[in-house]
Amino acid sequence: MGNSFGKGCHLHLIDGSAFIFRAYHALPPLTRKSDGLPIGAVSGFCNMLQRYIDGNSASADAPTHIAVIFDKGSHTFRNDLYDLYKANREAMPEDLRPQIPLTRRATEAFNIACKEIEGYEADDIIATLACQARDLGGRVTIISSDKDLMQLVGDGVEMFDAMKNRRIDSEGVEEKFGVGPDRVVDVQALAGDSVDNVPGAPGIGIKTAALLINEFGSLEELLDRAEEIPQPKRRQTLIEHRAQIELSKKLVQLDCETPLDFTLDDLELRDPDPDTLLAFLAEMEFRTLSKRIADSLGAEPPVIPDTNPAGANPTEGDAAPDWPAIDPDSYEHVRDMEALEAWIAHIQARGLVAVDTETTSLNEMQAALVGISLAVDPGQACYIPLRHTEGASGDLFSSDALAEGQLDLDAVLGALKPVLEDDAILKIGQNMKYDAKIFARHGIRVAPFDDTMLMSYALNAGIHGHGMDTLSERYLSHQPIPIKDLLGTGKSAVTFDRVPIADAVKYAAEDADITLRLWHVFKPQLHREKVTTVYETLERPLSPVLAQMERNGIKVDRETLSRMSGKFAQKMAQLEEEIHELAGRKFNVGSPKQLGEILFDEMGLDGGKRGKTGAYATGADVLEDLATEHDLPARVLDWRALSKLKSTYTDALQDHIDPDTGRVHTSYVQTGATTGRLASTDPNLQNIPVRSEEGRRIREAFVAEPGNFLVSLDYSQIELRILAHIADIDALRQAFRDGQDIHAMTASEMFDVPLDEMTPEIRRQAKAINFGVIYGISGFGLARNLRIPRGEAQGFIDRYFERFPGIKTYMDKTVDFAKEHGFVQTLFGRKIHTPEISAKGPRAGFARRAAINAPIQGTAADIIRRAMIRMPAAIEGMPAKMLLQVHDELIFEVEAGAADALIATAREVMEAAADPAVKIDVPLVVDAGQGANWAEAH
Repeated sequence: MGNSFGKGCHLHLIDGSAFIFRAYHALPPLTRKSDGLPIGAVSGFCNMLQRYIDGNSASADAPTHIAVIFDKGSHTFRNDLYDLYKANREAMPEDLRPQIPLTRRATEAFNIACKEIEGYEADDIIATLACQARDLGGRVTIISSDKDLMQLVGDGVEMFDAMKNRRIDSEGVEEKFGVGPDRVVDVQALAGDSVDNVPGAPGIGIKTAALLINEFGSLEELLDRAEEIPQPKRRQTLIEHRAQIELSKKLVQLDCETPLDFTLDDLELRDPDPDTLLAFLAEMEFRTLSKRIADSLGAEPPVIPDTNPAGANPTEGDAAPDWPAIDPDSYEHVRDMEALEAWIAHIQARGLVAVDTETTSLNEMQAALVGISLAVDPGQACYIPLRHTEGASGDLFSSDALAEGQLDLDAVLGALKPVLEDDAILKIGQNMKYDAKIFARHGIRVAPFDDTMLMSYALNAGIHGHGMDTLSERYLSHQPIPIKDLLGTGKSAVTFDRVPIADAVKYAAEDADITLRLWHVFKPQLHREKVTTVYETLERPLSPVLAQMERNGIKVDRETLSRMSGKFAQKMAQLEEEIHELAGRKFNVGSPKQLGEILFDEMGLDGGKRGKTGAYATGADVLEDLATEHDLPARVLDWRALSKLKSTYTDALQDHIDPDTGRVHTSYVQTGATTGRLASTDPNLQNIPVRSEEGRRIREAFVAEPGNFLVSLDYSQIELRILAHIADIDALRQAFRDGQDIHAMTASEMFDVPLDEMTPEIRRQAKAINFGVIYGISGFGLARNLRIPRGEAQGFIDRYFERFPGIKTYMDKTVDFAKEHGFVQTLFGRKIHTPEISAKGPRAGFARRAAINAPIQGTAADIIRRAMIRMPAAIEGMPAKMLLQVHDELIFEVEAGAADALIATAREVMEAAADPAVKIDVPLVVDAGQGANWAEAH
């Protein structure tokens, strides 16, 4: 170009450190085959740089000027202001250190300006360049997600989060900080930063800081008028810590006057020199990337000799690795601390570890930790036994004394804690939520982590299960040692602490080895299948949120449950008398065989069908049809409903009350439903009936601690809102925007009844159709729900499609897409595979309905997932905790006086949960309630 920087120019500034650390943590540790030099971060960095170039070369936002900005050294002018600045930062991982200069060389090889200045952070260089470019009339895009750089956004400066493919403008900044970019530094000064060790104001977080700055206008005004703060503690904090807060502002304020030894003109975009770039890639031995770039440049790819020794780890882009066979006899039994320290050193050098725990129970709240297994390379795994009993070496029941050859629990956890909490070491697990909860009970926070179960779910929802045995057999062609071979089955089963250590080593270390291998298989697939965002933004971050909710639990009043059980038993006895009277004789109401004989042989009702055993079918669907003809099946349905409530809830829930906490701790399964909906187990708290009065009353037993309230926030008709958006139904969308009663509006549209003449019965029918259509209900199903003739029900459905033709169009398009691609997608990119979509017979109808419903239900599930992920940060500092998720509802426990504030905050998070990833053109509305128990709050 040759012209000076000015109006019409577009400067792109890449945060080099962010690229490096992202590459380091996102990819497996790789080494150069010829000499073992670590190159994983360099490989990831080069791939990210190439993807960035490819994505911007032909776009309207293509840069005219570009630079990658790095930090140079750790000491800056901020350390002179405050010697503890960034003092708590972990040392750089040893295998990353030699890669830092290589990333500079990589940048230069791509012919992109590479800049760093002694004594200043990269953020200051970026700030100075951005201000200079803005002052000269140019545009600036900062490729980073660093919150500190958000001070610069506005007036031609924007940020771009390359990992999430998301632009950050002034509105995005305000969403994060609660203030505009010009006041971000004030909020940061108050809130401080634990990562950079910026002290801030004790006890004041981002939300409180934003409230204060918005009220007073600026940090200086706030500090000058601190005496006016009504809250005594907050007022005292601001007055006593003024100097510390003012220092914090100097630490977080970016320096836009950084002395530069280059100009904006030096950053002009230049094409790479093929010989230089390909020579560097060949030196790094990046085969796949070399070929791809050579093709794009029209050059011959370099010849890279294969110097891979047998069994070496795979490097960038290679085909299936040459792993050693899975051999349980090869694993190490760690017997002393010296051996453990050697493993820890190996982990630190490798930068990752697969970890698995063995315990005495699947109940994480009660399970005792028995041992820990580790794996760092395929075939290299160990087991650290901790609590196997003496009897494990011979007679399983001979003694409860600890067996020989074990390490002290506290010593092992003390040694592993720095590794498990090290941000520079990736922890890999299969269902890591379980292991994280076990470690959390011992004061260890496991982070960062990858979870192979969640990776498989993001990749393969709807194709197969995601348990380790299934994944190992499918992807590694290996059948793991069955747990029943160690524990036995039935009454003779033992807990893992009774398993002989020699057997435990083989089983446990194999689990870690398999997990590591699965991670190597799945990690690159996430990108190839374009589900990295689903995994990174919907699955992985939800896991620790769920773990905390499960540990929180919810208090259940045992006496209330006992009283309900008694009342249900009495009512069941009364119903039995009525049923016997209607039948004309006594029989066992709980016996399907006897019931069938009464209904079809003795009473002669129509519809009797015998199964293979010769007994009549008496399932709920059969009884619901018969209930329109006779009272007896209707009473049996009532009896069964009460029986289930009693056995499944009022009786069983008492057994689930934790003896230590007095609370019930359900477990959430992320991978249980193909659509992304969570499942709740041990106990299942998501299926408590809400349609019957008795079912609703069970919620009275879920109570808040004294002085607290339970708060319920529930998305209103979220799936209908998503349907209105996805199917582009103007009438439905407008009704939601206007806040209309959607069921009354639908009834009015369908039956030509004015809203002021609407009857409850007509509205009920419209409601049944509204929700039925989402689930692909048939005329037969709707007839059963409304207890009307099938022809009339089918007429309702036909009329519905006539009035809202967009719904039928959406359904047909969705089924066509599923048949062509083998999956459907949510608005957030979640893939739900539909392997049965082309099936024949009865399965075809089910597969079609599932495919139609999945994008709607899945999008709703993704939205509440996003809300749950954002919630902990939003309510941080509040006397509140999130306890349960039940479909479209979140339940919290909060100090009574803070309930209204919690509702306001949580509602804001939930109603904005789709933003900014997806702009749904129908408002999301959240209903809220509060009370001493769940029934009052709902």
